[in-house]
Amino acid sequence: MPNSQSPNPDDLRVNKRLQRLLVDFAISEGAMVELNKDQSSYLVKVLRKKIGDQVILFNGRDGAWLAQIDMAERKAVRLQCLRCLREQPEVFDLWYGFAPLKTARMDYMVQKATEMGASIMQPVITSFTQKSRLNYSRMRSNVVEAAEQCEILNVPQVLEEISFEKLLSNWKNLHGDRILIFADEAAQNSSPVKQMLKMNAKKLGLLIGPEGGFSKEERELLLSMDFVLPISLGPRILRADTAAVAALALIQSTIGER
Repeated sequence: MPNSQSPNPDDLRVNKRLQRLLVDFAISEGAMVELNKDQSSYLVKVLRKKIGDQVILFNGRDGAWLAQIDMAERKAVRLQCLRCLREQPEVFDLWYGFAPLKTARMDYMVQKATEMGASIMQPVITSFTQKSRLNYSRMRSNVVEAAEQCEILNVPQVLEEISFEKLLSNWKNLHGDRILIFADEAAQNSSPVKQMLKMNAKKLGLLIGPEGGFSKEERELLLSMDFVLPISLGPRILRADTAAVAALALIQSTIGER
């Protein structure tokens, strides 16, 4: 079981410099574990790690663990799990839906959504969506990179794309009582904080539209749904990736992981 003691501040400072790796196996004190071929090659060939060096392992379930390299070969690295540095936090249940963007901007958006607490990400195909063929492997790689770099233990799940119409028509079947927040460019410019603070929902969703926004018909459909909360992000027209960061920051600062 993970150590329930509070982390040592000195350990935290030292561990900031250690490589973090997302793994898919269980982690426990004293366990001997082996990295996959790609991770082994990265540690040995790129980072020049050797026997006795330490890294931090996490799997999205067992917390963050200090591990020491026991065997270091180019295609196989074995480590011993030493101790738990940080217990697994409770998941903040936040679904994040977005209209796909061009590659570089979508890379940025996926990374920032990971950093800012999204637990589920799903591309939503709208009338004005610019790109419909998606590279899910690239999206998941961006999620992993952000999680490893930013000390995130709850790694978001990336779901397959869904059409705007199917998402809304099946929302309650798919998401139950989850409230869906959407950034409405046409909404009256007013602070959304009071609206959001009144919400009692434990599960939230955030929907960000494409460049050019939602179509008139899509906006009307959103506003007709009793589970939808439209919010304004201010008087400026924001790019989709900027709007995503602004809305996620707003959620975290008002009703997020409290």
